[in-house]
Amino acid sequence: MNAELSAANEAVTAAEKSYKKAQDTESDMEVKVAELKILCDNAKFAVVSIESKISSCSADLKRLSKEKTHFLKLMETAELESKKLSLEVAQMRKDSTSNSRFISNMLKKHTWIESEEHAFGVPGSEYDFEHSQLGEMKEQLKGLESEQITLSKNINKKVMGMIEKAEGEYTELLRKRKIVENDRKKIQAFIEELDIQKKSELQRTWVKVNNDFGSMFSILLPGASAKLEPPEGMEAWEGLEVKVAFGNVWKESLSELSGGQRSLLALSLILALLLFKPAPMYILDEVDAALDLSHTQNIGCIIRTHFAHSQFIVVSLKEGMFNNANVIFRTKFVDGVSTVTRTLGTGASMRSRPLLTNDENTSSNDNDKSSPVRKRVARSVNANGGGSATAKEN
Repeated sequence: MNAELSAANEAVTAAEKSYKKAQDTESDMEVKVAELKILCDNAKFAVVSIESKISSCSADLKRLSKEKTHFLKLMETAELESKKLSLEVAQMRKDSTSNSRFISNMLKKHTWIESEEHAFGVPGSEYDFEHSQLGEMKEQLKGLESEQITLSKNINKKVMGMIEKAEGEYTELLRKRKIVENDRKKIQAFIEELDIQKKSELQRTWVKVNNDFGSMFSILLPGASAKLEPPEGMEAWEGLEVKVAFGNVWKESLSELSGGQRSLLALSLILALLLFKPAPMYILDEVDAALDLSHTQNIGCIIRTHFAHSQFIVVSLKEGMFNNANVIFRTKFVDGVSTVTRTLGTGASMRSRPLLTNDENTSSNDNDKSSPVRKRVARSVNANGGGSATAKEN
């Protein structure tokens, strides 16, 4: 019995331990159950919200389906309209091509259309199509055709052919006249452009020549001045007048000048024109014959200073010209034979040297030909047959 009691007590003790363990497990399970209930409630709420969203999406889907069906119908209708319009466009293009051919044939057949085309559609004219009655015009056309058939029996058809030919020639002449008028307009425009260029070039030439003219005349005749200016109310390209002043007094007319002053004025103008477009060589034959020695000196000074890139051959009898020459050639009779001697003038840039013999002069000239040195030459002949010649070597 004691043994059974101890065994029973042990069994009770084990049962109590199991009971406590079961109670602990039960409490844990209750916590878990509470958590699961919370999750279940949240899941139910989520399910409800999702179901509401599904229902709203279903409604939207139905609405979109209806709209899709509606738009599909509209698209089908638009496609049908597009096909109809494409057919109409193709027909219009075909009609346009046929109408263009018809118009070209009408223009070829009836040449009067081109000349009367400007009056088509003009209100009040014979070709006022808006106020014309088509039925009446058709009846009138039929009457005219029948009248034409009646009259054609008495009309010489060859004459009609000649008229058509003449009308064709007239049309061709009109076309050629238009071409000539267009060419005339182009030529007039080109002439106007050339006139503008001419006026600009004349203005530029006048300014340059006027400056050089006044400068040279002041050198040739100290204390005097000259200028080129257009008359009152005119431009430079319409005409120019020469004005001369001594001191500050301008002369009214060139007839107040002496012969020598006129010569200096003319020489200044000629040299100014030559300076505007220089030439490689100039020949002056006794341009200083009627001038004083000082004026001749001034002419030589101008030639030496203003024409550094040109060659001058000057025939002169004045010592003033020799003073500005680079090389002097003198001629004289020796035993009845005309001889030429060469010497350097005072205007030469190199040192003076003795006269050359004929052989030396020939060799020197040969050397001059091969060198790029240019010469200015002045030659003078006196009354008894002797003389001198000058040349300036730059």
